[in-house]
Amino acid sequence: MTARIKPQPESRVPDRGSAEPSFDPIALLRPRRTITGVSAILLPFFDNGEVDWVGFEAHVARTLTAGLAPAVNMDTGYVNLLDDATRRAVLARTQAIAGGREFVAGAFVADQPGAAFDCDAYARQIELILQAGGTPVIFQSFGLTSQPAEEIVAAYASLGALCERFIAFELGTMFAPFGKIYDLETYAGLLGVPQCIGAKHSSLSRVLEWERLQLRDAQRPDFKVFTGNDLAIDMVMYGSDYLLGLSTFAPDLFAQRDALWAAGDPGFYELNDLLQYLGFFAFRRPVPAYKHSAAQFLKLRGWIVSDAPHPRADRRPESDVAILCELGERLGVVNARDDI
Repeated sequence: MTARIKPQPESRVPDRGSAEPSFDPIALLRPRRTITGVSAILLPFFDNGEVDWVGFEAHVARTLTAGLAPAVNMDTGYVNLLDDATRRAVLARTQAIAGGREFVAGAFVADQPGAAFDCDAYARQIELILQAGGTPVIFQSFGLTSQPAEEIVAAYASLGALCERFIAFELGTMFAPFGKIYDLETYAGLLGVPQCIGAKHSSLSRVLEWERLQLRDAQRPDFKVFTGNDLAIDMVMYGSDYLLGLSTFAPDLFAQRDALWAAGDPGFYELNDLLQYLGFFAFRRPVPAYKHSAAQFLKLRGWIVSDAPHPRADRRPESDVAILCELGERLGVVNARDDI
């Protein structure tokens, strides 16, 4: 049967951070630019709670084949729920598949409210990533984000002394309690750390991201603003690149969309609309359950054998599968199923 898309409760509009933007967003449009795409990799699981390593490796390989850089040990890969041995296995397997091609990996440090910034713990995570040939993505922590602004910038500078390049990460508290969206003065400080080649921005606010793009364009044009806004994936039109969880559903289609933009092909808009429709559904509340949505969608595509999430992760209802099937049909990557 054909599934019907049910309307979802209205999501809370993110705080824009300022009453009115001090610029015209239209002036930021960058037609025909080449987009840098980084796609978070879902770590798939079997029904018994074991990692599906075959499915994981195949997804890393297809992401590289699509022309996107894989991002492993990120939120999409359940980094905060993994033990050290599994995180190391993820790195080792990604290194073997990448074969010298670029990938990034999360440098995650678990701590508690009131903790001090633990540079040594970050250093250990960075070293593991560097040994595997990846670029570190510095996850925030209570110890990092609870510092005064100047000490936050100094902390990133100290991490820059440990590697030639890294990516910073601003994370709204709707995603993680240790996250923080920096003020523009602090963000400008990040631009001043030469080893920081970019920053993933996950506030879900267009205005805050536009402000960062304007600052970047004025102060350091080579700096990458990686949008983490899965509810506004068209931010690439304004000069953002991306590091998204949504792209794990369809790295092939994201690469196709990016190529359409670079070519000035109006087909970009239709494909982007369909991908955003998928994003609105998958990233509804509770947002962390999008990883189960990803597993459901990848199973529909025939890319993994089980749609089980991590045993301790949020789940979606089984009824979602029919809706994801319809969305996949519209995107041309899932065949209709009579049993749904």
